[in-house]
Amino acid sequence: MVSAIPDGLPIEPDYCHAMLLRLLPIIAGLMPIIAIHLSLVVAISAGSIPSCIPYIDGCTSISAAGRYEPASFIFKPAMMSQWMLMVLYWLFNAAWLRALADDADKAIGRWMGVLGVAGALALIIYVTFLGTQAPFYEFMRRFGVYLYFLFTIIAQIMLARHTIVLARKRSLGSVARIGRWQLGLALVPFALGALNLLLKATLENPDPPENVIEWIFALLMHVYFMLTWISWRETGFDGRFTVRPES
Repeated sequence: MVSAIPDGLPIEPDYCHAMLLRLLPIIAGLMPIIAIHLSLVVAISAGSIPSCIPYIDGCTSISAAGRYEPASFIFKPAMMSQWMLMVLYWLFNAAWLRALADDADKAIGRWMGVLGVAGALALIIYVTFLGTQAPFYEFMRRFGVYLYFLFTIIAQIMLARHTIVLARKRSLGSVARIGRWQLGLALVPFALGALNLLLKATLENPDPPENVIEWIFALLMHVYFMLTWISWRETGFDGRFTVRPES
């Protein structure tokens, strides 16, 4: 079993606190997918947005699907819960990487965790200002969602690269393969983001293609999270931390 052991904590000897969070990557990936698409169905049924398939037509953004009542009653609580799941997800992945590294590099995954948590905090900004109309609030909403996507994708690329390198060192072929899949899933949204900037600069009406890119981007990003569950399972990682006192 892979476990993470923080050193130097001033606590009583032999104290163990187990955190069994095996399903964290599944929940972190699946919950927003369900919430976003359920909000879409509810918003269409309520007449808040046109009836269409946004992955093809680009008729609405994810924000528009969750902005208005009653869809907002699903979307906003789910996204506010998501930021907490994201913080846990990145902290546990940093611990998992350190465990795989056999303490050879205690700093591994540090910047990945920082960027991942920063992305989660940016999600709070996005949800807080969602639905507001004032120019400043509109700016803060866009600022929040762009940083959420940017920081999260960069953290995902870093996690995939670390996974591939460490899995190869440990001869974990299946984990290295998952890392390669995750790297591909992270690089595609990164390329889509660059394409979106190009389209916004060249098209007279870039909104429909931007919406299509946003929906595909979000779907791939959340599928990535669920693949982490396979890597944790293959290495026996169950989120268990054993805390030792100072020596």
